[in-house]
Amino acid sequence: MNILVIGGGGREHAIIKALKKNKNVETVYCLPGNGGIQGDAECYPVGAKNIPLIVHFAETHKIDYAVVAQDDPLALGCVDALNSLGIPCFGPDKKAARIEASKVFAKELMKKYGIPTARYEVFTEVEKALKYVETCPIPTVVKADGLALGKGVTVAMTREEAKRAVISCMEDKAFGEAGSSIVIEEYLEGPEVSVLSFTDGESVVPMISSMDHKRAHDGDEGPNTGGMGTIAPNPYYTPEIAAECMEKIFVPTIKAMAAEGCPFKGCLYFGLMITKDGPKVIEYNCRFGDPETQVVLPLLKSDLLTVMRATTESRLAETAVEFSEKSAACVIIASKGYPVKYESGFKIELPAPEEGKEIYVAGAERREDGLYSKGGRVLGVTAVAGSLEEAVYEAYAYADKVKFENGFMRRDIGKRALAVMEG
Repeated sequence: MNILVIGGGGREHAIIKALKKNKNVETVYCLPGNGGIQGDAECYPVGAKNIPLIVHFAETHKIDYAVVAQDDPLALGCVDALNSLGIPCFGPDKKAARIEASKVFAKELMKKYGIPTARYEVFTEVEKALKYVETCPIPTVVKADGLALGKGVTVAMTREEAKRAVISCMEDKAFGEAGSSIVIEEYLEGPEVSVLSFTDGESVVPMISSMDHKRAHDGDEGPNTGGMGTIAPNPYYTPEIAAECMEKIFVPTIKAMAAEGCPFKGCLYFGLMITKDGPKVIEYNCRFGDPETQVVLPLLKSDLLTVMRATTESRLAETAVEFSEKSAACVIIASKGYPVKYESGFKIELPAPEEGKEIYVAGAERREDGLYSKGGRVLGVTAVAGSLEEAVYEAYAYADKVKFENGFMRRDIGKRALAVMEG
């Protein structure tokens, strides 16, 4: 089989490494990929949002199956375009991708179908939004409606901060048209949990839970990033919480999407907060999370391609999806200064392969003499072990063998989870 993966970061690298375990896979192509992914797939410089060129590539390279891994092409209808050629895809169509592409759509879906989430108001006029901020409970959360590279959310601890976030979105157009409409919602408190799930529009199979670390620096200090590391499983996600989520959130969401005429097929990401009133949805993503994928897929015992095809062909209920009982930890090595201001073009030397460990390349280019950094998050170093404590130790031990002079990493990935487990 010829497989096409659309995207170019650490998540895509993890997906490709997992897909290659299937003996029927002959060639994996990645658009656009990156210098590190080149070691595992044939990469071509076709932008993930260039749908016409992606379609042409798929046609001329006789693609048998495509995985649309990134949010933008999903929201732009990449799956619809490939399906029109008869190419089966993993990922939702354009209508279903609205669950991430529009915060307003997602919030109104949850309200209509009684899915627990934060209380909210929607605004399309800056004056009305600013007036609301004068009296709403503080802290509050301001979200751009559309896709904003994971940066369209502000947790405002003061009214001034909330007002600045509204103006940034709606007047300054910091996120382009994504901020034309905004959601201002109730601030929730509690531990966060990420749960990726396979769904074919009828059945839903949650994957291993994970915990992301969003802040740039140790102790959850510094600006929000796309994620500085992850661990799995998440100790806050107990069997009791999992059962409640299945009953009140996961199944109702899948049924709601079907009832709205946009059944969801692919990977639906549930961003949850375990509040004193029970689990609530913070956000949905219409694809694998990054860097959650880098700890979840290494724990998948079943064949990824088999499971993906079962979702596409509505056979998930009859397909075994098994996960290891081990633990995984991923440490992100980023360019110094990320996510604010950083430089690229520094040489990277990777250590020799070791069993139970993987390095996923998120941002790098390949030159004649090796790999060079290109972007903010550069590498994801993952280790799988019998316990979370071992996995964290092994991930850092392996990350310390990477030679990348402009790199930095948090040194406390998994610390909070370990403290919970020690009780």
